Amino acid sequence: MPIINSTMPSFHVQAYHNGDFVPVSDADVRGKWGIFFFYPADFTFVCPTELGDLADIYTELQKMEVEVYAVSTDTHFVHKAWHDASETIKKIQYPMLADPTGTLTRGFGVHIEEEGLAYRGTFVVNPEGQIKIAEIHDNGIGRDAKELLRKVQAAQFVANHPGEVCPAKWQPGAATLKPGLDLVGKI
Repeated sequence: MPIINSTMPSFHVQAYHNGDFVPVSDADVRGKWGIFFFYPADFTFVCPTELGDLADIYTELQKMEVEVYAVSTDTHFVHKAWHDASETIKKIQYPMLADPTGTLTRGFGVHIEEEGLAYRGTFVVNPEGQIKIAEIHDNGIGRDAKELLRKVQAAQFVANHPGEVCPAKWQPGAATLKPGLDLVGKI
């Protein structure tokens, strides 16, 4: 079954967030936009570059009423240790979800069974809990937070403007398309 427009899985996990251990569940995510940002493991190489890049645009995402959930199969204790040890990870203000049982990684289809780790998966969930964007990378390929920001802006625009779609490289304020017979073969 395709993951786009499917409902995010039910879950209840521990997180490290703003100096505390807190529970986070699917009920906490509903009612607002969410980004689930899966990465292989704490204390690695590409992961801190991505999480730091995402931390740099977190304020912009918050203004758009989007919450970010970084997820790995590490425990919340390891997330705290990494946060305390790394200058890059200290910048993170979004929740770091612990998924040692693989509930979320399996639920979103990014679990690597033989390693117990996650692929680099990015999923944007709308306030109703439906997955609107899904992107999975091999673990050697880092992601770009600015492109993710653009995709979230496009997803929110399309959700708020029925009948309009965003073309490639669309930016807020740029022209959109209204699919119809008059556009067929004209683009």
